[in-house]
Amino acid sequence: MTVENIVQIPADGAILEGELAVPAEPEGFVLFAHGSGSSRHSRRNHFVARALREAGIATLLFDLLTESEEAALDRRFDIGLLTRRLEAATHWLEASQPAGIPLGYFGASTGAAAALEAAAHAGERIRAVVSRGGRPDLAAEVLPQVRAATLLLVGGRDAEVLELNRQAFERLSCAKRLVVVPGATHLFEEPSTLETVAGHAASWFESQLTASA
Repeated sequence: MTVENIVQIPADGAILEGELAVPAEPEGFVLFAHGSGSSRHSRRNHFVARALREAGIATLLFDLLTESEEAALDRRFDIGLLTRRLEAATHWLEASQPAGIPLGYFGASTGAAAALEAAAHAGERIRAVVSRGGRPDLAAEVLPQVRAATLLLVGGRDAEVLELNRQAFERLSCAKRLVVVPGATHLFEEPSTLETVAGHAASWFESQLTASA
């Protein structure tokens, strides 16, 4: 049985809305960082989150920006701000859950950069990161500092982002893997591609959170 709650997360003087879903005896928690122009309601992130919960992993999907901030394009690409919001959500979650519970990040697009930067700051506290169609290049300076096991998932037909991920992959010195999903474009809208993403993400978090526990 999964317990689901709407939560409010204080961050930088703002209140961020979130959805926390916790299966019985979770193996860990994964916080989702959505991409530019998206929100906690992201259909793709919810699809992946369901797969994680089926694997026994709790999920927190939340808005990185308030409604007024989301209307400002420069805020959507402010990786420093997005990182601080993710870190605030992490501190909030840690304070509300048993000490030592394994934590991971799932980031999409610009949210992947925030996830990697927050992971770099957190050191061993964050055990795994998954990026879906992400922009890890936007966190290029801190990539060598990331200690969390990192999985980069990119569509085979998303040529520009794939090249940026390959370059970022070389800068990572942690346990890492780059998976190219055949036939997928940036949003993984093609048949079975999002299922492939969810399967890889669930396997990665299940193995890495358990191995690090």
